[in-house]
Amino acid sequence: MNKNLETSFMGHPKPLFSLSITELWERFSFYGVRSLLVLFMVATIHEGGMGFNEETSSAIVGIFGGSLYLATLPGGYLADNWLGQKNATFIGAIIIAFGHLCIALSMFYSFMFFIGLIFIVIGTGLFKTCASVMVGLLYKEGDSRKDSGFTIFYMGINIGALLAPLICGIAQKEYGWHLGFGIGGIGMLIALIIFYFKTIPDFKEFEKEVGINKGWEKSANKKKGIELFVLICLVLIFIFVILCINGNIQLNPVLISKNMVAIIGIGALLYFGYLLIFAGLNKKEKKTLLVFLVLFISAVCFWSTFEQQPTSFNLFAKDYTNRIIFGWEIPAAWFQSVNAFFIIIFAPIIGAFWIFLAKINKECSSITKFILGLIFAGFSFLVMMFASFMVLHSGGKVSMLWIIISYLFLTLGELSLSPVGLSLMTQIAPNVIKSQVMGLWFVALSLGNVVAGLIGGGVKADKLESLPTLFSQSIWLLFCMAIILFIIKKPLDNILSYKK
Repeated sequence: MNKNLETSFMGHPKPLFSLSITELWERFSFYGVRSLLVLFMVATIHEGGMGFNEETSSAIVGIFGGSLYLATLPGGYLADNWLGQKNATFIGAIIIAFGHLCIALSMFYSFMFFIGLIFIVIGTGLFKTCASVMVGLLYKEGDSRKDSGFTIFYMGINIGALLAPLICGIAQKEYGWHLGFGIGGIGMLIALIIFYFKTIPDFKEFEKEVGINKGWEKSANKKKGIELFVLICLVLIFIFVILCINGNIQLNPVLISKNMVAIIGIGALLYFGYLLIFAGLNKKEKKTLLVFLVLFISAVCFWSTFEQQPTSFNLFAKDYTNRIIFGWEIPAAWFQSVNAFFIIIFAPIIGAFWIFLAKINKECSSITKFILGLIFAGFSFLVMMFASFMVLHSGGKVSMLWIIISYLFLTLGELSLSPVGLSLMTQIAPNVIKSQVMGLWFVALSLGNVVAGLIGGGVKADKLESLPTLFSQSIWLLFCMAIILFIIKKPLDNILSYKK
């Protein structure tokens, strides 16, 4: 056994390095598209864009983001019951790369842009969950390095999220939309090459020398007939796309978003009811599930505001922010890097702060961190509301410091709520439904994205007077949810204390 393979990358297993770099470039490709998406759609035909209004463009971004998280549910199922983690990740990477190629071809055929988004959604559904699962497989049960391994992995995500808007944004500004999108596609191609020629060989070597769960390469629980089911789904998607291209089906993105909110929301509540009644839970497990329901609703409120970055924040940066420095105009897409920059700076500080509080017996409970996350996000939108008042009263543009400070508060909110939410789900979920509870957490992210798309469309150049109201609605939503959590904090803490 080659023990060096277990510690050769900063004290971690060797394959973690190539897997983290793969994830970095995949996230680079995603955030490159995400940063330009709404700006491209609202740009006029003369400017090389699609000429959509803000409401439609924002709704499409919300549908795209929401569908990405929903796709992780069938993607994870296919990996566990058919493809295995390696094949699902590789196939997902190929599909995402093909999606970027379709977006590049949209300069000739506009409908290819939306086909590209569909491919990215399908590919991400396979790639996103499996890459994270493969990180976990590198560590044995109880290995204390696992959390720090995931920290390194997520640092790759944030580096990709930081670089993509900067590089794709300047490429778009200087050379046009399709080069901006194309560079994102190159990022995905790099991820695909690294995964195939480096990550897979590293995992095979690690399996041979150290040993690893066989599930990384192929499914140990292959379901019969799943290939036929996948084929039928793909044929139905193909027929639907053809009918849309030919104009047989007319789609209204705003109406689709509203229907998605209703269907996902009602579906999630009904599923909670099913788990509560029919999952065979005891009385105490049912109480923890009710706690999760409360946190689920809180998370939807948070993500519906946080995920306005590619919509309302992006549009505000484009239309109402003074982006001139030394006579040169900063691309609006660059502001999409601010969140990732602050995460890289403040994540270790916030983590050290929680540890410090625990050492002096002043540890914040998980519910308190949720409340802080909502409050910080509320302050973020309070800053945006004041900035919009200044735009309204002056009739001009405001300093970029407003949106940067808003991003700072939003990032602090994310660092307070998101890691705690993921950790808490693994702790409080009853063992018999643990995977289903994690799936529902992704549903909260999906629902938040779709709602954010509906809200973000309210940033319109011809409706300047509605800006303060738009941001104030998010403030009320966040602060009211924080107050509700504060009121019921004690009984929730008691249930969680028992579970731990």
